[in-house]
Amino acid sequence: MSSKKTYRPRWAFAVTVTMCALAAALVWPMSAQAQMRLDASHQWPGGQGDVRDEMVQIIANRAEEADVGLQVRVYPGASLYQPREQWPALSRGRLAITALPLAYVGGRVPEVNLTLMPGLVRNHDHARRINESPFMERLEEIMLEHGVKVLAHTWLAGGFGSTKQCILHPDDVDGINIRAAGAAFEQMLAEAGASIASMPSSDIYTGLQTGVLDSANTSSASFVSFRLYEQLECVTPPGDYALWFMYQPILVSTRIWDRLDEEQQAVLLEAGQEAEEFAYHAAIEADKRFAEVYEEHGRQVVYMTEDDFNAWREIAERSSYANFVRDVEGGQELLDMALEVE
Repeated sequence: MSSKKTYRPRWAFAVTVTMCALAAALVWPMSAQAQMRLDASHQWPGGQGDVRDEMVQIIANRAEEADVGLQVRVYPGASLYQPREQWPALSRGRLAITALPLAYVGGRVPEVNLTLMPGLVRNHDHARRINESPFMERLEEIMLEHGVKVLAHTWLAGGFGSTKQCILHPDDVDGINIRAAGAAFEQMLAEAGASIASMPSSDIYTGLQTGVLDSANTSSASFVSFRLYEQLECVTPPGDYALWFMYQPILVSTRIWDRLDEEQQAVLLEAGQEAEEFAYHAAIEADKRFAEVYEEHGRQVVYMTEDDFNAWREIAERSSYANFVRDVEGGQELLDMALEVE
């Protein structure tokens, strides 16, 4: 049985190669766009109005609308990384974008503990001035040294709530059991005579209900979302003065950032500015909502005066501030830079 070998002329092979090359050229831009996907992670519920989720969604939406070969996929509710896993993933380039309470990183980068320091920020306008200050420039330099860049600044405020007397002055916490948000606040409140019970904000309701807590210190949003008005009698929302401000920026990995072209970087920077402006107004509305909800439920709502604020600052200076200066190399200089912002 004979077999025949089929021969193809060289020109046919050349035509085939050319057609394949043309097809690849048509498909490549779409493939390149699909490959430039940035994962964004945060710990809050998605699609339920949380300001931090909405900030990240703004960035994702603007990236898609710009049509520059950039897709941001958002993973809310700690579905991609646990909250404290996000910073190392970001720093090493395994995660592209996150919304993160920066104080979570204080064990790795002690300088950032200043971003959850009692009385460092007085109100939302003061927070804006801090964002534009040499202090923030230095903080951003420190973050860059760890491979992280800021896309949007965000400060969220909080206050006090009590099942007993209203909390305005340090004397009001002497002898009470309180949950504080962050180590620096625990140090200040302990110095004022309070007994500290450490727990996540999700456990405050049960702590108040069972009598483990007399009062709590947390964010404006948590006072509402956890329905603490069912347990509390008096609250101190942020007003002209507030002790509790927490820096929760939108961050991007510099390893990822450096792989983007100038057009893609410009889109993310512009989206970050939009997200920052949105968060400023949303944070103020969250404070107003905090007060309104408690008034609707017949709870007493009080506000700190400048004298109250200054009394707390004196307590913080000899506790939280002193500990920061003692424990952090260059801490005094960094603290002074923050306090210089009027």
